[in-house]
Amino acid sequence: MKRYFFLLLTIAISTGVGAQQKWDLRQCVDYALQNNISIRQTDLQSQFSALNFIQNKAGQLPSLSLGGSSGFRLGRSENPTTGVLEDNNFFNLGMQLQSGVSLFNWFAIKNNRESSRLSWEADKSQTRKVMDDIALNVAVSYLQTLLAREQVKVAAVQVEQVRAQLRDTRKRVDAGVLPELNAAELEAQLARDGAGLISAETTAAQLLLQLKAVLNLDAAVDFDIATPPVDQIPVDPLAELQPELVYLTALQMLPQQKVNRLRIEAAEKSVSAARGRLYPSVTAFGSLSSNAISFKHEIYNQVLTGYNTTGARVNAGGVFFPVEVPSFKQGDNIVGYFRPDGLGRQLNTNLGQSVGLGLNIPVFNGRSARINLDRSRLQVQQLQLQLEQGQRQLKQDIYKAYTDAVAALQKYEADKKVLTTAEKSFSFASKRYDLNLLSAFELINSQGNQQRARIQALYSKYDYVFKMKLLEFYKGQGIKLQ
Repeated sequence: MKRYFFLLLTIAISTGVGAQQKWDLRQCVDYALQNNISIRQTDLQSQFSALNFIQNKAGQLPSLSLGGSSGFRLGRSENPTTGVLEDNNFFNLGMQLQSGVSLFNWFAIKNNRESSRLSWEADKSQTRKVMDDIALNVAVSYLQTLLAREQVKVAAVQVEQVRAQLRDTRKRVDAGVLPELNAAELEAQLARDGAGLISAETTAAQLLLQLKAVLNLDAAVDFDIATPPVDQIPVDPLAELQPELVYLTALQMLPQQKVNRLRIEAAEKSVSAARGRLYPSVTAFGSLSSNAISFKHEIYNQVLTGYNTTGARVNAGGVFFPVEVPSFKQGDNIVGYFRPDGLGRQLNTNLGQSVGLGLNIPVFNGRSARINLDRSRLQVQQLQLQLEQGQRQLKQDIYKAYTDAVAALQKYEADKKVLTTAEKSFSFASKRYDLNLLSAFELINSQGNQQRARIQALYSKYDYVFKMKLLEFYKGQGIKLQ
């Protein structure tokens, strides 16, 4: 029954996803950010860094431990409460409370804590950087899918146009106005354009499937995207996207630059912590301890066996008498038992305290402390070089993106003019064809020029939009199509 419940639940979820409306870019990005594995991995790394920071932060607090031990001792052993060897069997209990704290270590612990905090901040920024990369990848795939669908529309219009021409030509051929060759050439062109339409539809379907993969969406899920007209996609003016301004803004806004700066700051704190470990450190410690035992010792009756003369004498009226003491032996009758005080009272009576200061002076440790310091310094230099290289690469990318955007705009404007000219040329060709002043081959050639001009203008338009969106992304504005 439980298995069927989960099966129905899975079907319901899949149906719900499939029944959703067409996704716009924001919905696609939000879904990708929630389900991308790379983001989950970087987020886990951020959580590890957070735990490391919490641990280092707690390292500044005093340590406190409570311990205890108990057991039975048999035969001749030391009484822990008196330190005397005894022939006895007893139960012993020991308890100890210890505490220690670092008073001064040249701020090694503090700098180590700050280093872990900055590393945590860097990992959080790294997560945001990965999220931005995923959003950019989704936007690229989304725009590619939109372009492919626009190409499908253009190809479909071309097919309908040729089909209409073929119907008109067939009527004129049947009426004996035009030769059969004209109809045959248009039929061949219709077949070619039909194949082109199928190819465009296949490309659009493949790109939609690729977008699913970028979203980490199951390939079997019914999924479609909204197709806003490319003319309605807002883009900032080029004057507001000057490369130097974009670069200066990117240095402050892009997460990767923040990651690099935080990594350097964390490494510098590690250098300070490593330097502090070269010098003496002072600690304080204290402890409370106590012991208790428990046993039952039999008390036997004493039997008088006589008197023994000692070496001592007593003067009684000038007469010295020897001193005699009674002699006893242990009888066979138990007259009672001896037990120590209760455990609680013994623990209180035997309570001991200690407190003190410790001084640790590193004299020689195989140069490990010095090498750790040198290694930390090299790490700082390496990160600084990475920062410099990253900034240079970022500047080159932004200037290249700006140059590409300017070129894309110029190409788009030129392709629009080409399209206008091609449309006029085809319009004239169609009129000449209707007047039997143009062959079908010449008409098809003119129509092909128009088709290629349409596709090229469409491609240039999307290429220009993408180049501008890339500049906006570098400026820290994200990717927006609405």
